[in-house]
Amino acid sequence: MEFDAEARLAERDQLATTVLTANRAAGRRIAVAESCTGGMVSAALTDIAGSSDVFSAGFITYSADAKQRQLDVSSEILETFGEVALATAWAMAAGALANSDADVAVAITGIAGPGGGSERKPVGLVVFARALRGQDPDDYFTQRVQFEATDRATIRHHATLFALDLLQP
Repeated sequence: MEFDAEARLAERDQLATTVLTANRAAGRRIAVAESCTGGMVSAALTDIAGSSDVFSAGFITYSADAKQRQLDVSSEILETFGEVALATAWAMAAGALANSDADVAVAITGIAGPGGGSERKPVGLVVFARALRGQDPDDYFTQRVQFEATDRATIRHHATLFALDLLQP
């Protein structure tokens, strides 16, 4: 697949606009906790003029230490499951809600490559979580997605779009 930055940007902006419009109509504020996307979801949302009435907070927690300090992810979760795990994404989403005034939070953590993968956690594995304020934490959404792309830019782009989709009311 040929990298077409202009087409990707248009696709991202269209989805971000839809997410902001729908959440505005629902009266919801958004927070995002990002690792492998490095702020791309937050950038997608804040690139849209007028997003400040919907976008509450973005946490870029690339390291385990940042996940612990900014999002209150426990060392036990990180030591037991690692940074790319359902439990970690769940804790990141919970931490984004706890540390913001958002009504919905999405968390993204994964392995964008080209290195860093393993047989158990290959390049392209991205883990997502979505949490709603007031929701039973047992009901938070979590999902592992294995993106088939092999290049970093494509994996991060697809992860950004997936996260934006999770923010739809």
